Amino acid sequence: MKKKNSQNEKSGKQNILLVHNYYQIPGGEDTVVANEKKMLEEHGHEVLLYSRNNAEIRKMSKMQKIFLLPFITVFNVRTFRDIRKIIKDNNVDIVHVHNTLNLISPSVYYAARSCKVPIVQTIHNFRFICPNATLYRDGHICEDCIEKGLVCAVRHNCYRGSKIETLACVINAKLHRLTGIYKKLRFVCLTEFNKSKLLSLNQIKNSGIFIKPNFAKCDGKMIPREKRENQFVFAGRLDRLKGIGILLRAWKEMGDFSVRLIVCGTGPEEKWCKDFVSENHLNVEMKGFVSNEEVRKLLSNSKALILPTQWYEGFPMSIVEAYSVGTPVICSDLGNTGSIVQEGITGCKFRAGSVEKLRDAIRRLATYEHIYDTTYREFEMKYTEEKNYEMLLRIYESV
Repeated sequence: MKKKNSQNEKSGKQNILLVHNYYQIPGGEDTVVANEKKMLEEHGHEVLLYSRNNAEIRKMSKMQKIFLLPFITVFNVRTFRDIRKIIKDNNVDIVHVHNTLNLISPSVYYAARSCKVPIVQTIHNFRFICPNATLYRDGHICEDCIEKGLVCAVRHNCYRGSKIETLACVINAKLHRLTGIYKKLRFVCLTEFNKSKLLSLNQIKNSGIFIKPNFAKCDGKMIPREKRENQFVFAGRLDRLKGIGILLRAWKEMGDFSVRLIVCGTGPEEKWCKDFVSENHLNVEMKGFVSNEEVRKLLSNSKALILPTQWYEGFPMSIVEAYSVGTPVICSDLGNTGSIVQEGITGCKFRAGSVEKLRDAIRRLATYEHIYDTTYREFEMKYTEEKNYEMLLRIYESV
């Protein structure tokens, strides 16, 4: 790790420390961190990355998982020391945190505060108000922890189905609420919907929250509607939470075998999906795991991305990636997806969980004559890398 160079000092570019705890299963948050790191570096900032990976937990003994991990999750002394040293050795101007669970822990906040360095926390999910981070349980949206308190999560074993692990998450949240550390942070929410939920925490004020969506690079030209294949794309994990069952039932109801659905992804519902497609002779291609690059190529040549999610979501990268090639999105009118997609401008929305309404939305898309043009314009106005850098720079300068 290098110290702040004289060129950086003269240019006034901030030195940024990004902090991210990777989950055992890679996800969209990891893509956002990589994208923002590269973007900042390309704009002349010196960027350091402090990371841990929850795959390390697999190497722990059973006793370590029971007696050590809960304490590390709440406050990791190693993180505290590491962050302080990095800040001092590299003249860090801003600490930008993405995820702290499980190994980094909120100790990163206290380390930065002790060095008098401002902290920005991006909100990728609902972890600050829901131990399970999804506001979803037992097949339905759940806001019990907001309305009745975090004890509800322990009652329902919300985190990984474990009462002990859930209790550790609840203690973690309660303790750091009591210390008042959240008052000292500045938050980046990806949507207004995320912001509205985060404000349910009384100690977080409206003035301490900024809105900045994710971004994607535009790698090619937009293909006009008339030159696109007569196909739609689903890209995501094959489970009930993502609504894959609703989508396939809607495809059956469509009764139009000239329209193809391409399903990209794997998951617990994969066998059911294949059986359902086979039994009903649907024009559906189950592609399994597909690289991000290939998904974007498919999106650029398709009528729409379909995202029938049954929960609030964070900020699906698939939406902005679809926008980057002028492809509209058909999605549930729920949570963040419902707030990102605009009816008739960037896609169509339907009532979450309704097979009939999803079918109608797929058909309705064809009535929006200029939707591919308006979708691409929306991308250029809000979701390009350059626009994103301008927003992030304003946030850094304000803190």
